[in-house]
Amino acid sequence: MIKYIDEVEITNKKVLVRVDYNVSFKKDGTINDDTRIKNSIPTLQLLLKGNNELILMSHLGKPKERDMAFSMKPVAERLQTYFPEHNIVLIDDFTTQHTQLNHVVNKATIYMLENTRFYEGEKKNDPIFSKQLADLAEVFVDDAFGSVHRAHASTVGVASFLPSYGGLLLKKEVIMIKKVIEAPERPVVAIIAGAKVSSKIGLIEKLMSIADSVLIGGAMTNNFLKAQGIEIGKGLVELDFIPEAKRLLDLAAAQNKHIILPIDRRIGQQTDEASEPIVKKVGDIRVDDETLDIGPETEVLFADVISHAKTILWNGPVGYFENPQFAKGSIAIYNAIINNSSAVSVLGGGDTLSVVKKLPNKDKITHISTGGGAMLELIEKGTLPGLDALDK
Repeated sequence: MIKYIDEVEITNKKVLVRVDYNVSFKKDGTINDDTRIKNSIPTLQLLLKGNNELILMSHLGKPKERDMAFSMKPVAERLQTYFPEHNIVLIDDFTTQHTQLNHVVNKATIYMLENTRFYEGEKKNDPIFSKQLADLAEVFVDDAFGSVHRAHASTVGVASFLPSYGGLLLKKEVIMIKKVIEAPERPVVAIIAGAKVSSKIGLIEKLMSIADSVLIGGAMTNNFLKAQGIEIGKGLVELDFIPEAKRLLDLAAAQNKHIILPIDRRIGQQTDEASEPIVKKVGDIRVDDETLDIGPETEVLFADVISHAKTILWNGPVGYFENPQFAKGSIAIYNAIINNSSAVSVLGGGDTLSVVKKLPNKDKITHISTGGGAMLELIEKGTLPGLDALDK
């Protein structure tokens, strides 16, 4: 059983906290969305209330070496605005500044380590690097749900050396997602979309044991249509995975489950934001058509299925949402979900969050997950490396 910080007493300790501050940035270098920073605040506040000294760590982006373009500096500056009574200090290299960290005397200071991926030992889950991190503190708290599917030093390795607990955000995520997969109220409807079916074969197969209906959108639709001998136009298709799509369709039929595909699609060009898309029924699509969104009849079909659901899971925009002309299908999905007030709804995935970020009534969504990859892996596999590391 994982113990969480609101279930134990942690006081007067040095606490190493793994947070998920892997935020996105605008072209001018400023933070685009600080939701992940704000989501960590309840955990930090509870630990500070216990008179603990905090050392925070997170990765940011995918640097292959120490690259200050991926520095945590702007993150530290943003965190400072939420903790005006504390001094947020960024530690450039804890391996050489360990004296400063080992002799913390000012509890009004919150330390933040530089990007964990600046260190070769992080992604390798190197035990020596893990021990270096652990030596900074007396207790480890993992609140980075978006990273617990990765067996890295800062999510798994350090837990081998310290008493380890889950944070409040981690607790909320795990409880909500496990509720969906272990004890959902039926009917259960899953909306799964994205570019490639190859990365979601296992997920869709798992969902068929959980969901009553699986709605498919995005370019991955093409594999399922192609498996039925239907023309898909110029859209992305993974030819090697057409047999897998056919197998899933057959499996759904054998289990009396429903994989529901679009019946019409919007056609246009990715870069054309001015022209109104052409709408065609699935059977009327030609070889040179570029399909970029579900069509209005599919919106109605999907919305009807969603309206009868008691549990809803959504991952992935159903169209090329970067162009507003092809975001209409995803917005229709969102509206259908918020209009079903009797359902438990869970949304996740970076692109999904990008779609809903500026839409109103997000308070009508039961839970918006901070970790798309982690959410999907937890649904598919039932556990994750970072959770197993805490469960000891």
